Amino acid sequence: MITGNLFIITAASGAGKTSLIKALLKQDAHLKLSVSHTTRQPRPGEVNGVDYHFVDDAAFLKMLGEAQFLESAQVHGARYGTSQSAVDVPLQAGQDVILEIDWQGAAQVRRLFPTATSIFVLPPSLETLEQRLNSRGQDSQETISKRVAAAQSEMRHVGEFDYVTINDNFDVALQDIGAIVRTQRLVAAVQLQRYASLIQTLT
Repeated sequence: MITGNLFIITAASGAGKTSLIKALLKQDAHLKLSVSHTTRQPRPGEVNGVDYHFVDDAAFLKMLGEAQFLESAQVHGARYGTSQSAVDVPLQAGQDVILEIDWQGAAQVRRLFPTATSIFVLPPSLETLEQRLNSRGQDSQETISKRVAAAQSEMRHVGEFDYVTINDNFDVALQDIGAIVRTQRLVAAVQLQRYASLIQTLT
């Protein structure tokens, strides 16, 4: 029986979702990030098994062929996928799980987990998004322009999500996501399942 909550957090590259998730995990010990697999190269400072499971195309396609992924997508020329077991095991243990995935993956997960809570993080403007991508110092101007164009396409799917927050002020956006998590934990259907024994003694 699944007793944990599943949260999907999606944003265009540069909107700040990774920083928000890291901050959220630090302040909420009951949350666990499901670490995705990817074929892209690690960015400076990224750690294998912590930020992503970095694998080559052959390993990824093998996992895909063995139906090990809950969802998978190709983004900016690289493959990304979420391990089914990495989500199922903690959820069944009662832990809340965060998926940091794109809109394509989010759509796949929502079909399999209709009760999942989806959150889309928007930048305050395209100019701010481009500035954030430039500040990384990792991509050429041509690549950044392509990422901004792709971001516009991705953000057209914002209406498919349960909640939306704008990352203009980091602390406020973090509070927004934290409030969504706390609200979902208090939903009657969730609480009735989690505290079934207690409720039985009270009624």
